[in-house]
Amino acid sequence: MDKILKEGRDVFVQEHFKELNLSNEKISTKEFDDCTFIGCNFSEATFYRCKFTECTFKNCNLSMVKVKSSAFFDVVFEESKVIGVNWTEAAWPTIKLSCPLKFYQCILNDSSFMGLSIREIIMIECKAHDIDLREADCTEADFGHTDFTNGLFNKTQLNKANFREATNYNINIFSNELKQAKFTLPEATNLLRSLDIEIDD
Repeated sequence: MDKILKEGRDVFVQEHFKELNLSNEKISTKEFDDCTFIGCNFSEATFYRCKFTECTFKNCNLSMVKVKSSAFFDVVFEESKVIGVNWTEAAWPTIKLSCPLKFYQCILNDSSFMGLSIREIIMIECKAHDIDLREADCTEADFGHTDFTNGLFNKTQLNKANFREATNYNINIFSNELKQAKFTLPEATNLLRSLDIEIDD
């Protein structure tokens, strides 16, 4: 059994984990502080009441991972699959702080952040197909170069958000807040879809 699952060991500090295979395993009440996970497989695993602080996941598979009552603080995901994760099940602070999650070059398809305060969240160069950001507070988020094919935006706070070089987003300008948000052409013409107008090439 991997040392993460061994009885009597609940706290891990500044440890490096490489190529772990904990697919479908349940990891309960563990704390990870300044730990690094490289090439690990957590697909369909369950993190139950765990705490991750200043950790990094690189080239990991976290597809369909369950994050029930788990807390994340300044956690970075790089070049990882984080598909189908319901982030609403995690333990979020009651005070609206900057988002504790950062995603770089990740696949985030079918994940849900619905209704969450994820101010200043970073999703750079990600694939975020069918992601659910309805009613989320994404103020000052950085979505640069991310593909939002079929992403859901409704009553989403996107003030000062960065969509430069982002693609395939469909954002209704009347049902979302977009003050001082940043976009680039030609993709920004997608914002005109919510207007009852015709545009000729």
